[in-house]
Amino acid sequence: MQPHLRSIEPYDPNFTATRINLSANENTHPLPASVREAVDEVLAATPLNRYPDPMSDALRDEIAAVNDVSRAQVCVGNGGDELLYNFLLAFGGRNRSVLICPPCFSEYAFFAQLTETNVRTAGRDPRTLTLDEEALLACARTCDLVIVTSPNNPTGDLADLGLIERACHACHGLVMVDEAYIEFAGEDASALPLLAHLDNLVILRTLSKAYGAAGTRCGYVMAATDIIDALSAVRQIYSVNVLTQAAALALVRKRGALEPLTASIVTERARLQRALEELPGITVWPSSANFLLVRMAGATAIRNRLRDEYSILVRDFSAAAGLEDCLRITVGTPEENDAVIAALTELLP
Repeated sequence: MQPHLRSIEPYDPNFTATRINLSANENTHPLPASVREAVDEVLAATPLNRYPDPMSDALRDEIAAVNDVSRAQVCVGNGGDELLYNFLLAFGGRNRSVLICPPCFSEYAFFAQLTETNVRTAGRDPRTLTLDEEALLACARTCDLVIVTSPNNPTGDLADLGLIERACHACHGLVMVDEAYIEFAGEDASALPLLAHLDNLVILRTLSKAYGAAGTRCGYVMAATDIIDALSAVRQIYSVNVLTQAAALALVRKRGALEPLTASIVTERARLQRALEELPGITVWPSSANFLLVRMAGATAIRNRLRDEYSILVRDFSAAAGLEDCLRITVGTPEENDAVIAALTELLP
């Protein structure tokens, strides 16, 4: 094994089969019947004996039309993870650096290690967990790449669009905004309008969250055409299979039917937050995503009891710097959220 890979450990989401899984920020609702029917119809009609369109052009066209960009500004990948890796593969590497703002998605640092990209960090406010904007901008001036997550996982906060614009001006390289959860954040939250005048901005999206299609593994990037050309050059051939392309195209075309479901999750997020805040000894951070970060004494033990006694799985972030005694709870269906509230009511003193 290469020396820089010897300390690599596999990504471990700490999954256990349970009755209710609220640990991975998936959309736990079933797809609306009309959407499921549309997906099933195209899957049944998709030949399996031919290689997929290597560039996913039909899907790129639909994504481009929805977002008012050109096909040449869109790259589709095997989930957002592949696109993150390709971003660091194409633009990072030895003697280059990427700025991240932990606590954030652990795969940023993991992919940086794989590509020998130096990781630099800008902190967050220890109480609110929001971005330290001045630290971010100061560090961005000397980094080749910047990744900002909005809404951020696991803290749930949005990045200010003015900050993103300033970061693009400060950084001599590229600024990626990971918008995996943007559909839950409301209107005017996305950095997409900035693409028109910022040629070093990269926007990452996924169908895993609001679209309820985590199992299909489909994500996409929007950026200037030269950036897309570079990402296309390093991608693995045929990385997005025919079934994923077909299902994703149907989902994007039926996006209007998914909007009530997204609105319901946002409503449930507020209800879950209010209920958790009424429990003793709990701190709940406001969230613009489909999850809540909460702090309570003995969080790891509580997480284990939720799993073992109630068959409810949530994510323990207690080992992350600054997130001691913190759990991340995905906003599920009303029934799943009721089960979490009832269980924590019994478990907390």
